[in-house]
Amino acid sequence: MSDIVRFGVSLDNTLLKQFDRFIKDRNYTNRSEAIRDLIRQELLKKEWTEDQEVAGAITYIYDHHQRDLLNKIIDIQHDFHDVIKSTQHIHLDHDNCLEIVAVKGNPTTISKLSNALKAIKGVRHGSLSISGVGQIA
Repeated sequence: MSDIVRFGVSLDNTLLKQFDRFIKDRNYTNRSEAIRDLIRQELLKKEWTEDQEVAGAITYIYDHHQRDLLNKIIDIQHDFHDVIKSTQHIHLDHDNCLEIVAVKGNPTTISKLSNALKAIKGVRHGSLSISGVGQIA
């Protein structure tokens, strides 16, 4: 017996047309998979607001010539060693580096780490990509 449950959804025709364009743009094969992904996305956001264990990646680009920048990055990473699982350093060109920090733990702590790294003088861009730890179906 399947665990799949079918249910009906009533939508305004204009909203349905917009949703169908969204499905086409994202290459979904059907509405059901798009709805499942949207539900998962909202449940994931909820995990991040309820202090459940989460995972994610912090990415940032910085000018490695910036005075004392690397020491500040290392100090911050050591301050948050309990949530950092891995880091990857990539040389983009002569001046710019990309760093990817894989994280797992408390969402508040991870957000503080992300904000601290992005606030360092010389960091040109940074973002936090959120995910869960596999609890959402």
